[in-house]
Amino acid sequence: MKLYTSHYFIVLLLFAFIITPLSCNKSDSAESLQQEPQFVKGVYGNPGTLLDAGYRFDDLGLNAIFVRSISLNQSLYETAQLQNVQVFVEFPTLLGRNYVEEHPEAWPIDETGEKSPPADWFMGVCPTDPGFWEYRRTQLREILELYDVDGIFLDYVHWHAQFETPDPILPETCFCDRCMALFAEDTGLPVQGDDIPGKAAWILENADSEWRNWRSTVLNRWITGLKEIVREMRPEALLGIFYCSWFPDEYDGALYKTLGIDIEAFIEMADVLSPMLFHKMKDRPAAWVGDYTSWLGDQMNLSPENRPLIWPIVQAHDNPGVVTPDEFRQVMTEGSRPPSTGIMMFSDRALLDNPEKIDVMMKFYHEMIYN
Repeated sequence: MKLYTSHYFIVLLLFAFIITPLSCNKSDSAESLQQEPQFVKGVYGNPGTLLDAGYRFDDLGLNAIFVRSISLNQSLYETAQLQNVQVFVEFPTLLGRNYVEEHPEAWPIDETGEKSPPADWFMGVCPTDPGFWEYRRTQLREILELYDVDGIFLDYVHWHAQFETPDPILPETCFCDRCMALFAEDTGLPVQGDDIPGKAAWILENADSEWRNWRSTVLNRWITGLKEIVREMRPEALLGIFYCSWFPDEYDGALYKTLGIDIEAFIEMADVLSPMLFHKMKDRPAAWVGDYTSWLGDQMNLSPENRPLIWPIVQAHDNPGVVTPDEFRQVMTEGSRPPSTGIMMFSDRALLDNPEKIDVMMKFYHEMIYN
């Protein structure tokens, strides 16, 4: 009996030794799965229209909404919370429409000394205007005070121009007295000339590279300043950036030279980058969406812990032309390929105008590996 008992305990000890590491591995694996980031499946615009039409976010396969700040309200926010859907707010950073009409001192000035006209539907603003800076800071604080959002996505982070078209509108701005004085102060360059056209001509001829660098720095100050507010008020919220998805050498380098966008700086400052991959607006094939997403991933040479997430926004909107349901599925597929960890579509209105696109999105999101 003693021998049997001894053998019995030896067997138990051996069994425990064998299964213990297996149990630990299973536990570690479960914990790893729980920590696996959720693939973001979103819609951009005024998602409340989908609720008004009788849909539920979760039934549509959504786990995130990207809502224009003017469309955000308590009812929409609470419904998203109840349906376990993250709320990200689009913030129209340098969109100056309406504001510049009431505050002419904020109107961007071109190299002739005149007010730069609207670029199609877009009207920008002079980014150095202190009144506009305080205006946007106050708006951001009000949003963050009212709503515990999952993130703020900066939009229109560029100097006055229009890029959502095959033929972009690329004016030279801003040559107001304030901008030129700040440029001279920041760079130490003695800008010469008797009037705005004379000073602008001197800058473009003698200090063009310094001018382009300074304009990019002005944009970056906007991003870092708004990011500080987000970190202060909602430390867990992400800071995303919607931006023009041109390759750096396109349109004679206008991404940097005219829009002021330094993609390397954006990579360092953002938690999420959302390239605006509107293929139809830019007269590109659907495959371009995947090509750009892959290229962007290649630019992120930071360590994996520090690199921002990539969540492209793709077009379902039928303007210009028509985006068919099949084409919509293709750009959703292209934008979801690694290194993307999220995707959103533009916009809710396009879904409601064509229920086939609702079916495409719903099926696509429900079939995705990540829930």
